[in-house]
Amino acid sequence: MPTDDLEQPLTTRFTGALNLACDLHRTQARKGTQIPYVAHLLAVASLALEHGADEDEAIAAILHDAVEDQGGAVTASVIRESFGARVADIVLSCSDTHLLPKPPWRARKEGYLEHLARATPSARLVSACDKLHNARAILADFRELGHGLWSRFNAGPEETLWYYRALVEELRKAPPGPQGKRLVEELDRVVGELESLVGRIST
Repeated sequence: MPTDDLEQPLTTRFTGALNLACDLHRTQARKGTQIPYVAHLLAVASLALEHGADEDEAIAAILHDAVEDQGGAVTASVIRESFGARVADIVLSCSDTHLLPKPPWRARKEGYLEHLARATPSARLVSACDKLHNARAILADFRELGHGLWSRFNAGPEETLWYYRALVEELRKAPPGPQGKRLVEELDRVVGELESLVGRIST
């Protein structure tokens, strides 16, 4: 259960989640870079806390890619046992697959959007923070690398922009939490800037 202690909003449960995330993702880097993957997880948790996350939501933010990238159902069981059903359910809601090999990119993303439409406010909060940090990274890297960036990913610019615009529209229908509107507005701004920049360089 989320803590109600305002003097200590994060407990040793959060420390345990940090340790687990570091163990699971220790050898993983961001695509096409030498940046440790845990940097992304910390950024998503930071965004979630800055936008009103409770401890369960912050833990789920730290672990949001653990099931998808590091162990599937086995990892989901570890999270459920260690941090409770609410955290595990948020993490599962933020995973577009736990299958290996992963299904085709477009099918996964369409399924994720359909699931997001039914997701809890907590899952939508963590998802919005994840997508905002990813969108910021894509925008910064595109400024530096141009269209060479897309070789890192399973999708090109058209599909990537389709997906992020669809995420904005879906999250806008029900902004996650009391500060969610501001979060979705920032995602919309970043995606719009990326759309404009890709369009200018493509013409």
